[in-house]
Amino acid sequence: MPTVEITDRAEMTAKLEQALVLDPRQTAIVTVDMHRGHLDMDLATMPTTPEDARRVISAARDVLDFARSQGIPIIHVVLTYRMLPGLGSESMTQPFWRAVAEIKEEENRLTPGRKSTVTHHNIQGSRGTEIIPELFSPSDLVIDNKKRLDCFYGTDLDMLLENVGAKNICLMGINTNTCVLNTSFTAFNKNYRVVVLSECVASMYGEDLHVLGLQNIARCLGWVLDTPTFKRKIEEGRRLNHP
Repeated sequence: MPTVEITDRAEMTAKLEQALVLDPRQTAIVTVDMHRGHLDMDLATMPTTPEDARRVISAARDVLDFARSQGIPIIHVVLTYRMLPGLGSESMTQPFWRAVAEIKEEENRLTPGRKSTVTHHNIQGSRGTEIIPELFSPSDLVIDNKKRLDCFYGTDLDMLLENVGAKNICLMGINTNTCVLNTSFTAFNKNYRVVVLSECVASMYGEDLHVLGLQNIARCLGWVLDTPTFKRKIEEGRRLNHP
């Protein structure tokens, strides 16, 4: 493939950031597959790199602790698959995933240079489906029936966001270029204000696709913010809307 230079849209994104207002009373954080199946190197069946796992967990813990202190709802969305007679994992109804599963080498499937499995990823009841403990509080909300790349698809995420009064959806998790990006598209199409927390996302597929995901979101769908900017926007939104 030819090498493509990333188009510089820094001026546009800077203007959009200046205009962004985040009222914490209309904001929810949605964590995407922040479970052991991606982020616990001892258990992961589709692992990120260890470095990405450490970065994401540390940054996410900081953001989630801040969000709880601000009364912002936190919704964890977790992918789980049933095992079905004669099929195995219900993920195997997807033709691409089935083709990936038929590759003999355990390395260089979806995770470059690392072992992974499609057929045994996040099976219902397995430890891989557990949310990373440092990121979970009993006050958080959980959706655990995600089956595909979009957190809205086949779940009650939209209704839950409506029930908590959210118009701003702030995303973190795995993978930047698949589940986070897909969820961003649907949130955009449903007229949510989309924010992705840049230090709290990563891609097991490689750094290039992580960058692609962030670029696509920032230039087409919503706002990509680092942690200090997110916190500042929430604090400014509280002062502006609720003096």
